[in-house]
Amino acid sequence: METEKITRPSVAALDAILGERIPVLEDGFVRVIDYMGNDASIVQAARVSYGAGTKKVSEDRGLIRYLLRNDHTTPFEMCELKLHVRVPMDIWRQWIRHRTANVNEYSTRYSVAIDTAKTTAPGEWRLQAADNKQGSAGTLDPEVGAELSRQEEELQRFCRLVYERRLEAGVAREQARKDLPLATYTEAYWKMDLHNLLHFLDLRMHPHAQAEIRAYAEAIGQQIVRPWVPLTW
Repeated sequence: METEKITRPSVAALDAILGERIPVLEDGFVRVIDYMGNDASIVQAARVSYGAGTKKVSEDRGLIRYLLRNDHTTPFEMCELKLHVRVPMDIWRQWIRHRTANVNEYSTRYSVAIDTAKTTAPGEWRLQAADNKQGSAGTLDPEVGAELSRQEEELQRFCRLVYERRLEAGVAREQARKDLPLATYTEAYWKMDLHNLLHFLDLRMHPHAQAEIRAYAEAIGQQIVRPWVPLTW
């Protein structure tokens, strides 16, 4: 029996940005480390699975639309994306709730915490929404915000100083880190199949999502997923 020659699917637009940092927020980023599959991989998987049931759909775009419209999600699981992300810890807490990914995070038990934290400009302090307990609406007066930003900078600087003094005194990294602010950046490798990634983006690109995680979702969706699987997008 002859072995069938198979060519690994590739996407020139994604190959061109492999390893490149796409900036998000002041010091965050996302970058593509690896990927598997493309739009054609979805079509190939669907036709293997459904066989004669897809013969009436002659075009790949039409088949992909059919699959999405009818919630036939398994073929989309044939594609995977692995990203390297740098994100503030409080945003990472929301991100990691999507338990359908494979994750390996930077460990502050082994390494010194990243020396940068998310800051807030005077005009960026959002007000609590009156009708949404987990959302915001409008912004605080920038003059009031300026004092909050000053306090934020002072607090972050002090927390970092305390952390570094603990390390200098010989305190174990796993304990020295406990008072670092949630604004501190962390990094992780994050791998997810396309079906679950589309769900992540649907939730996190929504206008009601928190602005900071929405910025990451927009970068992933528009600058990575869109050129990777344009028919699916």
